[in-house]
Amino acid sequence: MVSDRSLDVLRVIVQDYVASREPVGSKSIVERHAFGVSAATIRHDMALLEEEELIAAPHTSSGRIPTDKGYRVFVNQLADLRPLSAIQRQAIETFLGNSTDLDEVLVRTVRLLSQLTHQVALVQYPTLGRSHIRHIELVPLSTTRLLVVLITDTGRVEQRHIDVANGIDTEFLGEVRAKVNTRLGGLALSEAAAALDSVADDFPPNHGTLISDIVGCLREQVAANRAEKLIMAGAANLAMTAEDFGGSIVPVLEAIEEQVTLLRLFAEMEPDQNGLATSIGSENAAFGLGEASILASGYSSSGGEFARVGVLGPTRMDYPNNMAAVRAVARYLSRLLGEE
Repeated sequence: MVSDRSLDVLRVIVQDYVASREPVGSKSIVERHAFGVSAATIRHDMALLEEEELIAAPHTSSGRIPTDKGYRVFVNQLADLRPLSAIQRQAIETFLGNSTDLDEVLVRTVRLLSQLTHQVALVQYPTLGRSHIRHIELVPLSTTRLLVVLITDTGRVEQRHIDVANGIDTEFLGEVRAKVNTRLGGLALSEAAAALDSVADDFPPNHGTLISDIVGCLREQVAANRAEKLIMAGAANLAMTAEDFGGSIVPVLEAIEEQVTLLRLFAEMEPDQNGLATSIGSENAAFGLGEASILASGYSSSGGEFARVGVLGPTRMDYPNNMAAVRAVARYLSRLLGEE
């Protein structure tokens, strides 16, 4: 059985290894940390930790490094997360507060989170399949070019262009705008696809080509909004930690490209009492990410839709700081989107 002191030894091994990337020995623990016991006693604690497979020796006669199981125990022992500094909190509010719509908010979110954690930042779009259409706008950009804008109640704005061969009749366009909003406004995206089938019935056949083009454009926009997707930033951070992946970073890069893998992993992660979910090393083996850790927290959009924001990186990461950053960004994101 591992004693409280042994758990404290595990904690400093994790912290020192994360900071230095060097195996940690009993002598350095005694010199750097105030345990008030001899190196022999620390070695005994380390032997107990090794028996429990919480630490391991990467080389003969070397110090010890945490195992995936050790990182898990360390994370589970984090009763309180240290808060972000006032400067970090101000950076979150300033950087995200200047966003104009959902797309920009989420792009800024991953950029900021990757800077705060030096990991790959991930943010999932709200589950837009349950979103509703707030408004559809048709904007003539020229006599032959039309902008179709679809806005959902979650703040998502989707835009497409249409080329109109016979020119745009602005008076008729106003009629189209009104009828399309009457027919589709307030519908869930899951209902809009079926409703689009009968839009053409509201207009005379001589305008069939224009109506068909608008309907086709709206179909694409509805489909784009219903799809689950992620935004990511900070992939270059993987290159700086490549040696932390014993084999290769290629599986991680492939998972980033295959968003469905990360979305499945997000869906299976269970949050703790603080709303944070962690999946460490071998816990991700089924997803091809056995040498990576993922930290995530949930956020809510103005329409009550739930999604997750988090970071991905090597198992050797600063868990307390990264977990605090993910939680702070998720909470601010919920507050920001809830005000819209």
